[in-house]
Amino acid sequence: MSKKTLAVLALAGTLLLASVPMFAQAAQPQSVPGAAAQPTTVTDQDVQMLRADIRAKRKDVTAQNMTLTPDEATKFWPLYDQYMSEVTKIGDARWALIQDYAKNYSTMTDAQAQDFIKKSGAIDQQLTALRLKYVPIFEKVISAKKAALWYQIDRRLDLLINLQLAALIPVVDTTK
Repeated sequence: MSKKTLAVLALAGTLLLASVPMFAQAAQPQSVPGAAAQPTTVTDQDVQMLRADIRAKRKDVTAQNMTLTPDEATKFWPLYDQYMSEVTKIGDARWALIQDYAKNYSTMTDAQAQDFIKKSGAIDQQLTALRLKYVPIFEKVISAKKAALWYQIDRRLDLLINLQLAALIPVVDTTK
């Protein structure tokens, strides 16, 4: 991968990661400095705006790194938007799982922990399956090498988001 691509991905990761801390606030309410120790609340609207911003940044990073001809671009971007629409549905499931985890964090039972593992793994599998489903679809309008580049960019951006989420969401407390 070129140095330009790596630099753009690093920058995009920084931009994406700078937006994600709202998830942590939902998982663990924090106090606002200067306020009378009132927790910060994150509304569903806040989360939807954040997710829309992340999707826009993902598209920007993809666009900056895909060298598409005008004809390819005309065919690629509608498919990309369709793909992201399906990714959003999987993201809805991911967000619901994070909310459920946060709600049950202090009182999590072994059964809930097992359910969390199954649901988390299923979400990861759904996203991988969706990405693989779109490779041949993209290969109909762009070369296999360009489809591979899209795959790499998309996967790396998702890894960056997951890394930030992992850093912000506490691991299961086994002492309770």
